[in-house]
Amino acid sequence: MRLLDRIAPLEETVNELEIKLSDPELASDVKQFISVQREYARLKEILDAGNRYRSILINLQSAKSMLLEETDEDMRALAREEIQNLESKIPTLEEQLRLLLVPKDPEDHKNAILEVRGGTGGDEAAIFAGDLYRMYARFCEERGLNMELVEATPGTAGGYKEIIVNVVGPDAYGTLKFESGVHRVQRVPATETQGRIHTSAASVVVLPEADELDVQINPNDIRKDTFCSSGAGGQSVNTTYSAVRLTHIPSGIVVSCQDERSQLRNFDKAMQVLRSRLYEMINRERMANIAGKRKSMVSTGDRSAKIRTYNFPQSRITDHRINFSMYDLSAVMNGNLWPMISALQTAENAHEFQDENNG
Repeated sequence: MRLLDRIAPLEETVNELEIKLSDPELASDVKQFISVQREYARLKEILDAGNRYRSILINLQSAKSMLLEETDEDMRALAREEIQNLESKIPTLEEQLRLLLVPKDPEDHKNAILEVRGGTGGDEAAIFAGDLYRMYARFCEERGLNMELVEATPGTAGGYKEIIVNVVGPDAYGTLKFESGVHRVQRVPATETQGRIHTSAASVVVLPEADELDVQINPNDIRKDTFCSSGAGGQSVNTTYSAVRLTHIPSGIVVSCQDERSQLRNFDKAMQVLRSRLYEMINRERMANIAGKRKSMVSTGDRSAKIRTYNFPQSRITDHRINFSMYDLSAVMNGNLWPMISALQTAENAHEFQDENNG
C-alpha cells in the first residue's frame, strides 16, 4: 500500500481527537486525558510528515511539467535543479514515514526502573556496575531524564553490587529498554597488580514503571519490615527505622528502599519497584505471544543474554545484537550513549516494518 494511502485516514482521526481533547468531561479524567493527548501527538506527527511528503511530490510533478513545457533554457535549468533537490529529499522522508507508521510499544512513554548489578568477576564486576551506572546517569542528564535512587549496595572495592533507580521523564522506558541484558567488560582492573586483561560482567534490567491501574496488589499479600538505614542520611542513620523491606508473599519478590529519611517515602519507592516487577511477570506471557508472531531484532526477555562488550584496550564498544561498534569508549562511558541507542531503535523499527509488510 502506498504511503499516502496509509496516511489519508489519519486526518479524520486527528480531527476527532482534537474535538475530544476540548471536551471538559475528558479533562476531569487525568489519565484518560493524557492517553488521548499522547495518541493525538503521535498521529499528528505522522500526519505532518505525510503532508510534507505530499507537498514535495506535488512540487516535483510541477517541476517535471515545467521541464517538459518550458522552452526558455534558463527556466529549464531551474526546473532541473528543483527536480534534483526534491528527489534527494524523498528517500529520507519515505524512511521517516515508514518508521512513524510502525506501531509503537505502548510502554515506551512510561518512566523506567533501572537496575544494575555486578555479575561474574568479583570486585571488578562491582566496579564495572558502578561505571555503567555513572554512564547512564550522565546520559540521562543530557537527555533531560531525572534519576531517583531507590536502593544501592556498594561493592567492597568500589562501584556497586547492586543499584536501583527510577528514571523519570518523557519516553524514559522507550529510550532505555534495549539496555536490558549482560554487559561484558574487557580491561585491566584496578585490582590487578600484574597488568593482565580480565573479563567480567554486569547485568542491567530496565522495567516500565507500573502504576496502581496496571497492577492491583492486595495489601494482605505484602509483609512490611522496617530497619535502620545504613547509607548516607545524616544523624538519623542507624537511629530510626526509616528503611523499608517489602515481601510479596505470593511471588516471593523482595524489594528494599532506604534512600529517604522518611519511612513513608521509602515505602512509596519500594511499592513502585514491586509493582513494576509484578507487571513484568504479568507481561512475560504477553511478550512471549508477541515474540511468537514476530521475531524481534533487538529486544530480549532473556536477562542472561550477552548484549554488549566494552573492550578498553581497543577503545571499542560492540552491541552484538546488531553488530554495531563504536571506537570512542571513553566518550560512551561519559554518557555519549545516544548513537548506540539510536542505532538499536532504528534496527528494531526497520525490522518491525519489514515484518509488518511481510505479514
